[in-house]
Order: sequence, then C-alpha cells, then structure tokens
Amino acid sequence: METYLIQGLGYGLAAAAQPGPFQTYLIAQTLTKGWRRTLPAALAPLISDGPIILLAILVLNRFPEGWQNALSIIGGLFVLYLAWDAFKTWQTFEERDPDIEKETGSVFKAAMTNALGPGPYLFWGLVTGPILVNGWRESPVYAVVFLLGFYGTMVLTLAVLIVGFGEARHLGQRLNRLLIGISMLALFGFGFHQIWQGLH
Repeated sequence: METYLIQGLGYGLAAAAQPGPFQTYLIAQTLTKGWRRTLPAALAPLISDGPIILLAILVLNRFPEGWQNALSIIGGLFVLYLAWDAFKTWQTFEERDPDIEKETGSVFKAAMTNALGPGPYLFWGLVTGPILVNGWRESPVYAVVFLLGFYGTMVLTLAVLIVGFGEARHLGQRLNRLLIGISMLALFGFGFHQIWQGLH
C-alpha cells in the first residue's frame, strides 16, 4: 500500500508542477483576479479527469496481461522524457509573468482548459493509468490510496502555486521553479523504477 501512496504523492506533485496550458491559466487568473477568487480552480482536475480516467482504464483493460510489462517500460520512458523536459525548464527558467487573460475565470473553465490539453490523456494512458489498474487488481484499496495521494497532492500543490503567485509574483516564480525541480527528481526516480518493473 505504501508503494501506491508514494507513487500517488510523487506523480500528483509532478502533474501539478509541470508547466502547461492549465497551470498558465491558473497563474494568469491569479495575477488578474487575486488568489482568493482563483483558489477554487485548483479543484478543476477533480471535475475534468473522471472521464479521462475511465477512458484510460477501458483501453488498458483490453490489453492482455502480458502487455503490462511493455506498457510499464513505455510509460517509464515517457516519464523520463517528462523528467528531461522538466530539467530543461528548470535550467532555463526565467522569472517572467505569463500572458494574462482578460476573461472571467471559473472552475468550469479551468476544468475545460485541463481536459482539452494533451497532458492528462498521456499521463493517464501511459503512466498513472497502468498503476491504477495494477493497484485495483491487487486490491481496490490500493487503487483508492493511489488516487487519494495523487489528487490530494495535486490540488494542494496547485493551491500553493496560486497563493504563492497571488501574494508575491517573485515568490510565486521562485516557488514554481522549486516545485519543477522537485518534480523533476521525482519523475527521474519513478521513470527508472517503472522501467525496472517492466524488465522484471
């Protein structure tokens, strides 16, 4: 159970810290409307990810069990790619404000921004989906623990980013860079771990 909890915590942090359209949207809304009005948008993945997870599980359940090792290796390689991308972002990170949107923000719009990006589909299809399916096969409790760890960490990290950018722009940028660095290390570790599992 601890393995699934640790994976949930690590991947939740990585998913929240990776730069993308959703994170940019949250930061832009924070800079225009303040962190108090933007904070509920941290819950958006809880709304948008349900159908994505169901789709990933339906597809993954059609694969024979022997394919799980191959999926684990492919997922591990994808995680290492994300880790390398995070490293390049961390290395060349500049303290600049994102493009600010002038439209009114909402939890629904944040959820749509998240659902329309490729990140959640790739993440649940190649990385977290297989972990969730394996956990469910071992015990439904493991799958629930993984999801609680993942979304608990993701929502909390998004909330910290929103408050950080809302309170002080420079603090927010430094905090963002720190979280990207931590997620980079976590992704490298999880990527190698997943490849090792697939090979054994």
